[in-house]
Amino acid sequence: MFTRLDRAHRALPVVLGTVTLASVGALLLWDDFPQLFPARSHDFLAAFSLTMIAIAYLAYQAALRPAREEFVKAIVLALAFLFWAANQLWPDLHQATLFNDIAIALFVLDVFCVIVGWPPGSPDASFAETYVDPGVSNPDSG
Repeated sequence: MFTRLDRAHRALPVVLGTVTLASVGALLLWDDFPQLFPARSHDFLAAFSLTMIAIAYLAYQAALRPAREEFVKAIVLALAFLFWAANQLWPDLHQATLFNDIAIALFVLDVFCVIVGWPPGSPDASFAETYVDPGVSNPDSG
């Protein structure tokens, strides 16, 4: 069943998410006005945004206190964002391609887990879909 957090438990993830959105705004501003930013700031802004959303998501999941398997899945997703961030921050590093490939593998693993229903009992809402209680009939079907 989907659990909604109260304001106190949502505070840290919301603050972190707001900082992340601001950094994405700066990243998009860079696209139109790169001359306003220092050299290599695009790499930093991209990596910062990806890192912050990984941290915000883990804070959110920690506040939800999901089952261990759900938290492991959240860690996999956060790691995917962190490896992607590493690729953005250090694109010239010899391991950049490896960081990118690990990120891809972890994103694919995360979506595959959703498709196969792991962990068992995990609602589809974990993949940004609407959770439908199996005991409730859907008036839109059939």
